[in-house]
Amino acid sequence: MNFSELFKLSGLLARFSPDGKCLASCAQYRLVVRDAGTLRILQLYTCLDQIQYIEWSSDSLFVLCAMYKRGVVQVWSLEQPDWHCKIDEGSAGLVASCWSPDGRHILNTTEFHLRITVWSLCTKSVSYIKYPKACQQGIAFTKDGRYMAVAERRDCKDFVSIFVCSDWQLLRHFDTETQDLFGIEWAPNGCVLAVWDTCLEYKILLYSLDGRLLSTYRAYEWSLGIKSVTWSPSSQFVAIGSYDEKVRILNHVTWKKITEFEHPASITSTKTIVYKEVEKSPSVETERLSFPPTRALASSLFSTQSKYDISQVPVSLPYIKPVADRANPKMGIGMLAFSPDNCFLATKNDNIPNAVWIWDIQKLKLSVVLEQLCAIQCFQWDPCQPRLAVCTGTSKVYFWSPAGCVSVQVPAEGDFQILSLSWHSSGDSLVLLSKDNFCVCYLEKEVK
Repeated sequence: MNFSELFKLSGLLARFSPDGKCLASCAQYRLVVRDAGTLRILQLYTCLDQIQYIEWSSDSLFVLCAMYKRGVVQVWSLEQPDWHCKIDEGSAGLVASCWSPDGRHILNTTEFHLRITVWSLCTKSVSYIKYPKACQQGIAFTKDGRYMAVAERRDCKDFVSIFVCSDWQLLRHFDTETQDLFGIEWAPNGCVLAVWDTCLEYKILLYSLDGRLLSTYRAYEWSLGIKSVTWSPSSQFVAIGSYDEKVRILNHVTWKKITEFEHPASITSTKTIVYKEVEKSPSVETERLSFPPTRALASSLFSTQSKYDISQVPVSLPYIKPVADRANPKMGIGMLAFSPDNCFLATKNDNIPNAVWIWDIQKLKLSVVLEQLCAIQCFQWDPCQPRLAVCTGTSKVYFWSPAGCVSVQVPAEGDFQILSLSWHSSGDSLVLLSKDNFCVCYLEKEVK
């Protein structure tokens, strides 16, 4: 495993291109595009203001940079560095920006969610979508890029409009049986749209492409409801994370619950492996000590290494009781992710912030718990195999696969606290992001 040097970063903005050839990163108002393998700088672009969001076009030929404070989006071309495009929303303001699946249209959401403006890079034409809803996840594209669903709010009711992305024509428009729609997401096969309600109302609705309501699922009433939703890559399951610290799995045939996964603070099953991170201070021979110590020796003296021990069950995990009188209580299932082969589901219960739970989807049971020393910041599956990368705001990155678990110290000078990470599409490397820096971790390919 090899690590690059540290590079400057702002806003946790570093993204591999979809084709895997480039890595774009931001440092204040500068956009830097590097070769993903050598990290040699290919292009350097200067924006009008500090960049707050970046996104690659689907064909990896353009990079969108959004500056929400200014209400401006700038688009840069990799093939023609002299060409660039500037979209100014003016007094309407800007709160969100994204590419359409064809990589030739940009969708800007104005302040107060008055409208979504669709800008064409090819024809310079402009279309408008009215009444978009101000919610966490209000725009969703099918994986094949053919259709777009938009959550809308008009006359105090929730609606969903489905558009054809090739010409932005309205295909379907229907009202949803939600009190206050919170999010929408297509199944990967593009056949079913999941729509879920605010956390005050436990309700998830499943609609077909033509707007028919296929099923409604409610687990309970009169308590905080849904916190997170994700589809399995095969579209066979939808996993619902709730504030009651459970994950419920619905199947794609009847849309009924097939199981629910609890996240108790005590692990009692002997069939569950609990990996516990333990710290060990490095041993330094006293003969090697010098004053002042060399930089390499100083960093090794003060850095603590960690490894995993397998805990004997029963195991009690550190549990945090949420503060009841505060908004957005730290409770319930805040993170969910299926492995690319559909075999595993990784979850995080915000009441037990230091643990990652890994469930065996074929056996529908808990397989592994990773108990970390610090709170989980982010986890993400390797896109090519069941291998999970985890970071906890320290200078270490953790990997789990069915073969075992490993803790890796990033050999960076200074305070490099990893807050987020993202895999390369090949699964051979991943970018590790801190508040002010990033580096790339290269993994050795397995010899088959």
